[in-house]
Parts: sequence; C-alpha cells; structure tokens
Amino acid sequence: MTASASSPCLQASWHALPPEEVVARLQTDAQAGLTAEQAAERLAELGPNELVEGDRRSNWQILRDQFANVMLLMLIAVALISAGLDIHQGLQTGSLPFPKDAIAIFTVVFLNAALGFFQERGAEKALQALRRYAAQQVQVVRSGQRLLVDASALVPGDLCLLEAGDRVPADGRLLEAVNLQTREASLTGEAEGVLKDASAQFPAETLLGDRDNCVFAGTDILQGRGLMFVTDTGMATELGKIAAALQSVQTEPTPLQKRMTQLGQVLVSGSLILVGLVIGGGLWLGPPGLNFGDLVEVSLSMAVAVVPEGLPAVITVTLALGTQRMVRRQALIRRLPAVETLGSVTAICSDKTGTLTQNRMVVRQLALPSQAIAVSGNGYAPEGSFQTETGEVLSLADHELRSLLAAALLCSDAVLQQAERDWEILGDPTEGALVTAAAKAGFWRMALAADWPRVAELPFNADRKRMSVVVTNGQATLLGTEAPLVLISKGSPELLLPLCQSMRQGDRTLLLTDEHRANIQATCDRWASQGLRLLGVAMRSLESAPKDVADAEEDLIWLGLFGMQDPPRPQAQAAVEKCRAAGIRPLMITGDHPLTARAIAAELGIADLRSPVVTGRELETMSAAELSQSVREVSVYARVSPEHKLRIVQSLQQQGQVVAMTGDGVNDAPALKQADIGVAMGITGTDVSQEASDMVLLDDNFSTIVAAVEEGRIVYGNIRRFIRYILGSNIGEVITIASAPLLGLSGVPLSPLQILWMNLVTDGVPALALAVEPGQPNTMRRPPHDPREGIFARGLGNYIVRIGIVLAIVAIALMLWAYQYCQIPVEGLSPDRWKTMVFTVLCLSQMGHAIAVRSKTELTLKIDPFSNPALLWSVLLTSGLQLLLVYWRPLQIFFGTQPISAMELLICLGFSSLVFVWIELEKLVISRWEAR
Repeated sequence: MTASASSPCLQASWHALPPEEVVARLQTDAQAGLTAEQAAERLAELGPNELVEGDRRSNWQILRDQFANVMLLMLIAVALISAGLDIHQGLQTGSLPFPKDAIAIFTVVFLNAALGFFQERGAEKALQALRRYAAQQVQVVRSGQRLLVDASALVPGDLCLLEAGDRVPADGRLLEAVNLQTREASLTGEAEGVLKDASAQFPAETLLGDRDNCVFAGTDILQGRGLMFVTDTGMATELGKIAAALQSVQTEPTPLQKRMTQLGQVLVSGSLILVGLVIGGGLWLGPPGLNFGDLVEVSLSMAVAVVPEGLPAVITVTLALGTQRMVRRQALIRRLPAVETLGSVTAICSDKTGTLTQNRMVVRQLALPSQAIAVSGNGYAPEGSFQTETGEVLSLADHELRSLLAAALLCSDAVLQQAERDWEILGDPTEGALVTAAAKAGFWRMALAADWPRVAELPFNADRKRMSVVVTNGQATLLGTEAPLVLISKGSPELLLPLCQSMRQGDRTLLLTDEHRANIQATCDRWASQGLRLLGVAMRSLESAPKDVADAEEDLIWLGLFGMQDPPRPQAQAAVEKCRAAGIRPLMITGDHPLTARAIAAELGIADLRSPVVTGRELETMSAAELSQSVREVSVYARVSPEHKLRIVQSLQQQGQVVAMTGDGVNDAPALKQADIGVAMGITGTDVSQEASDMVLLDDNFSTIVAAVEEGRIVYGNIRRFIRYILGSNIGEVITIASAPLLGLSGVPLSPLQILWMNLVTDGVPALALAVEPGQPNTMRRPPHDPREGIFARGLGNYIVRIGIVLAIVAIALMLWAYQYCQIPVEGLSPDRWKTMVFTVLCLSQMGHAIAVRSKTELTLKIDPFSNPALLWSVLLTSGLQLLLVYWRPLQIFFGTQPISAMELLICLGFSSLVFVWIELEKLVISRWEAR
C-alpha cells in the first residue's frame, strides 16, 4: 500500500527518533493532534485499529474431512456393495429387502465421523482472546479538542492520553511521561513494571523489551500518566504481529494421528490384497461349485473384519480417561490427541518468569557494611530468617540490619497485604521484594510511615536510576540520627555509591574508604554474575526540608545492598532432574537478562554457570543452519522476542524433536501453537496463551508438566497394548473367513454383522479396560521412544501377525471339526450351528487374549488381577453377552446365530483357552531367552 499525502510513513524505528522527527514523519501536530479530516482519511486508507482474522475451516469442511479417512471409505464401499447384494437377493426372492449389514456398517461409519468431527470442531479462539486485549475507548486530542473515541477508530498520528489503569490501545511513541510505568508481561513475559522515559532515544536495533520511550498495544498502565503519538494500529502493532504469527502457524498432525493414518493405509491395502487373493485363488484353485457370489460375500466379511471399527472410539475414550487423570494432577488437557503426544515429548522449551520461577521478586542477599547476609523464604509471605555466612541466624535487633530494612521500606510505595489464599503486593514488584524483606524483620509500611511521615520525594527515573524521599525522624535509634529530617535514597549501586562519603557500621558512622568501595563493587559484580538484581540504600540527616531533593543527594551514608531475584519454584529443580532421567531435554527461553537466565538455569540444573547463553540479537543474525546447530548445544536463550521463540521451536521440530513449549504471555501464543504440545499457565497465563495451547497447568507448576508426560507415556503404552489385542484378533478373523471357501466349506462362517459385533463389543469393551492399565515402574526412567517410529515398531507388527495366525489356526481347527460334526442330524439343532461355534470360539479366544496381553513378559499368574478390576468385569460382561447372542431368541434372529449344546459350548471353551496358553508359553520362552 502506498501512503497518500495525508498518510504517515508507517515504516520507521520510532524508538530511534527524537520527538520532533516523530511528529514530522507522522504528519501531525504536537499540540492539536490530527484534524477530523486527516483521521477519517487515514482510517479509510489503513483500516480500523483491529486484529484481522484469517481463513478458517467451516463446520461443513471439518465434517467432510472426516470421510477422507481411508478406513471409513473402505467401509462405505463395503456397505454399498452389501446393500446392493441384499436388494438383489430380495428382488430375486420377491421379499422386502432389509440390508441390516449395510445399515450397521453405515451406523458405525457415521458414529466414527461424528466422533472425529466433535474432536476437531473446537473453534480456534486464540485470536478472539487476543482481540480482548484491545482497549474499548480511549482519550485522544483531535483539532485541539479532547475526545473519547473507540479504540478501533485510532489511526497513526493520533495524540493519545494515557493514565494509570488504562490499557494501551495501539503502539505509540511517548511525547510525555510523568512517572509512567507499564506492565509489558503480556508481550515480553517479564513481570517487573517498566518505567518509561519520553526523552530517551535508542539505537534502531534495540529489542522490544528495552524500548522505554514507546508503549505497545495490549499492555497496562500501572502508574503515572503519559501522552503518546499512535505509530502503528491493527495488524501493524506488536500485538498484531503475534496475531499474524498465530494464523500463519500450520498445525502438524500428532504422532498418534500419523500412526493411525499409517495403520489405516496398511490395513486397507492389506485388505484389498487379501480380497484379490481370495477371489482370484477361489476361482482358480477353489473346489467345484464355488461361485463368484460366494467369494464376494466372503470378501465383504473379510473387509469388515480387517477394519478395527471400535478402535477410534477406544482411542478417544482412552485419551479422555487420560485427561481425567491429568486433571487430578493439575494438568488440564484442551485437545485430546495431546495426551498421547505428551508421552512422546523429547524437549521442553520453558519460559523462565512464572514458569520455572515464582514470578515474584524476592530479596535473596543483603550486604551490610560489616557482613553479607542470606535471606531465606520464598514468595511474598513474611516468613524467613537472616543468616550470616557461617549459617548463624542474625538477631532482628542487629542495628545495621534494622537500619537498612527500615530505610528501604520508608523509601518504597508498594504495600504487602494478605489476600484470600496468599500474600500479594500492590505496586512495583521490586519494591515488593524490599517490603517483604522488611516484614520478615517486623517492619510494616503503614505503621512505620505513621511515625516517619514523608515530607518530600523525588520519584525514580531512568536517568537517575534512583528514588529519594525526605521523612520526619520518628525514632532516633532506628536510623542512628537525632536530626529532625532524614533523606533516604535507593537505586542503582553504581550511581548511588559515588554520592556516599561514609557508611553505617553497627551504631557508628565510619569513613567510606577506597577499600570499602572496592569491596562493595566486588560484591555487586559477584551478585550480578549470579543473576541477582541489585539495589543500594543510603541516607543523610537534614535539619530542614530541601527546596530541591536532588540537591540534597550528597554526602550520603551507605547503609547496604540488596540482591534480589525471582526465585525458582520449589519443585522445579526436581522436575528438571526427572526430565533428564526420562531422556527429555529442558531448555530455558526467556526475555530476561542473560546473566539472570544463566543463574536460574544453573540453579535448576538446566545448564551451568559456564554454559553459553544465546541472546535474541544473536539469534537474528543466525542462518537456519547456524540455529539448528545452536539448539543442539545451547539450553539457555535470553532477551528473545516472540519470533525468536517460534524459530527455536521450529528448528527443534525440523530435527525430529517432539517439543513442548511452556508460556503464559500473549507473546508466547505463536510458539505455543507451533509446538507439538503448547503448555500455558492457568493462574498467571493470559487467555490468549491458554486458547493457543494444548494443555493448561492449573497450578502453574513446572513439575506438573513432568507428571503429565508420565501420564502421556502410560496412555501411549496402553494404546499399543490394545492395538496388539485388537489387530491380533482381527488378523485371526480374516484368515479364518478367507480359509472357509478354500477348504470347500459351504457358506461364510461369519456375517458382516457378527464381525461388527466382535470388533465393537468383543474387542472394544476389553480394549477399554486395557486403557486403564496402570503404568510400569520404569515409565520415567527410560528415554522417550522415537517419535518417528511406526505404529508396528518394537515388535508390535510381528506380535499381531503371530498371534493372529495362532488364533486363526485354533478357529480353523474347530471349524473343520464342527463342520463335519454338525452334519450329523441332532433333533432341535441346526446343521449350520458350526458357524455359531466358530463365532463363539473367536469371541472367547479374544477374552483369553485380553487377559494375557497385560504384559509382554510377565506371566498372568504373577500379575495382581485386581490391579485392573475393569478388565475382569469386561471379560465377564462380554462373555455373558456372547452367550445371550447364542441362546436368546431375539438376538439369535437379529445376528443369525444358532443354539449349540452344552457339550459343544464346552468344546468351544477348550479350543478358546489354547490362545491364552500359547501366549503364556511365549512369555516363558522370552523371559528365559532374556535371562540367558
């Protein structure tokens, strides 16, 4: 789009320009703003200040895609052919055709399609959540008049007023900032408030989190007021870039979905080959009298037998049960396939603030003039102690300690208060750390401020990097002076220390020598290398209130140094260790300072203090090949932007990694959506990040991810277990059906309806019970399985074929005997009951298979039968239902079964038990082979 004469130049590094050039480029007025005509022209040209949604699949397209499944397509073809044969037979006999086989198959097809449809229909709500970050109305100056307009009507060049409590409606360059502080955690991921400076100017390459002369759409004004020129609106804002990134992310199929696609292709192609072999072999090698119609009927039954119709439902229920278990472990799964994908995770890319850390600044160290002090306790709870380097607990009566903490509290505005469940800070997080430390020593702001009322103050700003207050002396012994007034300053040690001439040691004031200064500087350097944020405190006595507080900031007395840090979550270190034991690689990707990132990573065991840290600026210069090498070697990334996070996740995925990405801010949403598993925070996370994620941590605890991975591995193990069971049974059915015409038997032993019964009920119910099989003890002590492995990997394919053949041999042996035996006339019994005997043997054999398949190597007698009571009940239920089909007249008529004698039923039970015995013998052989 080409800018018109009334349109501003939209491509600029606004943070690198002085205010007067910003005004010129935006073609606006620093006092009167835009005219109404200019605003209208720009709105017509550039469009409203809104996020634009891209193309999405309609419900109809989602439903249509369900029928692209190759197994469903084959079942539809089978149903159509079956219906055609039934109608043809009805026309020949003159009876009303009732294609019950076709109706049953179509019912299964549409149920499976509906199941898939409702899984996928969850609308993509991340963009809608992102839109809620736009302010509803905003104050602007147009033609010199202050107006209240909809945020959507803002255009570049608008002069916009900002006040505490507002949400910034668009990206802008500040013209004026009075103690203006914003919370940019939604964009940068960092919780600490950002103090803005309208007069500052930065290099063009300055990263987003360091542009202190700009404000950004979707961030919040914490305090102060400001005046800004709107520079970017709608999709051109930083928020809009995230929206565009969200829409550009292509969701990849999960490992389970890929494996199910592979399974469908193998089964369908195998089915078609078998159908061809049976029809061709039957016509060529079959006995005399075998006609084409019989072979087609056999082929239809085979096709139905090959497809595991109950498998999609069993997998869905299994995943749903997994989500319920995960909720009990504080992990909310938003998309069912994510349950299994968690079990395949090989790398976890974690944000630092609020994920690995508590998102709360806490004082960790104090440097008093006489000694260093460690401060215990986490969070904002006023609990903890002060310990010397020798481990001795320092008395709260220590004069140096009390002076430092009281002075810091008097020079702070934050308030510590007890909320419904926990303690919370109102105000700046850094000051919150000081207030909490003071509360641990018994100092409370309201009580102390009542005795030490504030007379004057000079707020913190980016140039001075300190704040100063003048208070009335309420207690001479506390700060060691009897002067009526006391000036207290807190701020950057490098700028505060040169203003100090003495220091308070015990109850004495001593000269601050060069040696003392060198020791303080050495402490600052050491703590900074450990990732601590530093803050010094100093004071001086005053006889009267100064006209200018800044002029009084001289000849100060050094009281001490605070070392603060957003501490790691208590369970995070153990969670990282568990990750490593499970072969999962944790990476930290944060917007924080590199030193802070390295220190936290070293404390948690993600890296060590000598490990390299790659910054966002370095990432920008890396080629794809260099980034690929970097993610193999580097585990800590700092000062990164949303685009950088996205590139890191994509690079890991290109290496075949299954990536989980954690985050809580709006800036994390694209990477969360791109990752195989997007993990959002439930407490501190934005609704945007949660909508873009696959899983939400209800307790914001990193260790919950590890618990979810464990559940995911258990779920995947159970899915493989019941696939072994279902497909092994199906192979046996197929071979049995195919053998009947080739062996010269008249008729098909199993109808499509009976096969559907076996695949949905006889297979399905025990398979559901196998889905709740408890995990193995070594679940989290082994590396993850290769995410690229096929569904038949690690011997699964061999097992399915082997057990299928065994099952078929048992069923065929029974079929040959029963076919001959049932030709002997018996009063009240049909000669076709041999088909029912084959049907019963196949069903009961699968019950023994279900019991034996719980373990690949351990004998069933050694497994606690009540560790999975659902399996026992499912076997009893399914066996009872099968007997109803054989002996209850209404079901006999519907399913085409014939009653069999008690002796014949016992013979069926005997044949059926052979499959169980074979599998147990296999276990003995395998265990002895492994022992040798």
